[in-house]
Amino acid sequence: MIVVFGSLNVDLVTAVERLPGAGETVIGPAYELHPGGKGANQALAARRAGAEVVLVGAVGRDGFADIALSLLAADGVDLSDVARVEAPTGAAFIAVDAAGSNQIVVAAGANALARADALASLSLGEGDILLLQREVPEAECLVAARRMKRAGGRVILNLAPAGPPADELLDCLDILIVNEHEALVLAQSLGWLEREPDAIARRCDAERGIACIATLGADGAVGWHGGVCRRLAAPTVAVVDTVAAGDSFTGAFAAALSAGFGFSGALQRGLAAGSLACTVAGAQPSVPRREAIEAMVGQSFL
Repeated sequence: MIVVFGSLNVDLVTAVERLPGAGETVIGPAYELHPGGKGANQALAARRAGAEVVLVGAVGRDGFADIALSLLAADGVDLSDVARVEAPTGAAFIAVDAAGSNQIVVAAGANALARADALASLSLGEGDILLLQREVPEAECLVAARRMKRAGGRVILNLAPAGPPADELLDCLDILIVNEHEALVLAQSLGWLEREPDAIARRCDAERGIACIATLGADGAVGWHGGVCRRLAAPTVAVVDTVAAGDSFTGAFAAALSAGFGFSGALQRGLAAGSLACTVAGAQPSVPRREAIEAMVGQSFL
């Protein structure tokens, strides 16, 4: 079982010719409304990749809540521990340019009230994985992580959005997933001089005992685990947008670990899922299913 403690949002997405600079207004022709949020995206990604998934988080008592939960419910994510709170459902405002790059502003809303207490009612054990991000309170992430560690399970943190993690939270981690920018933030927060994601991931593994994966966009991913480096090139795909590519990677990676794949096999499936997500517009609509992931693994890595 994978337990995701994280955010649920609605995403308001607009296509623009180019992303705006500071103080600049750029006009898009229309917008689309999609379910999103890093916690929800990763829960859906793990579920579509074949895992049994429980999502713990919070939404408001508004119309956006039903949108935020819709695809999760349709795909069979367990939503019993998603609380309804007196705050608006979280929202993300996303601009996507002609090259597929994005710019995102997130309003936390109900996510700021997400609580890890719900994990107390779950039957956690050695085979379970806790998946965390940074769109819910870090103090609650620490509560959740400690509970999973006491149960003998594994804890994965995706350091997104980028920010310095608490040392106590790092002490609970088995695996850390970062992109290039998040890797730099991690190094700076720890006082390290390294600037290359590969070197940062290697030091995280060697000094902190945390397996570390750095996703490198079109250049693929590099992972360090137990002093061994795995480096994979990204499959070639036609990019529509990169929204939820990292979440698809993370959810599919966790699902592969849960299914019994080793670190390298899970890395392959995460990279395949992240690449596939770039070929479809939107966040949750772009999250691929297990059959497509396995087909791409067979074409690209085996």
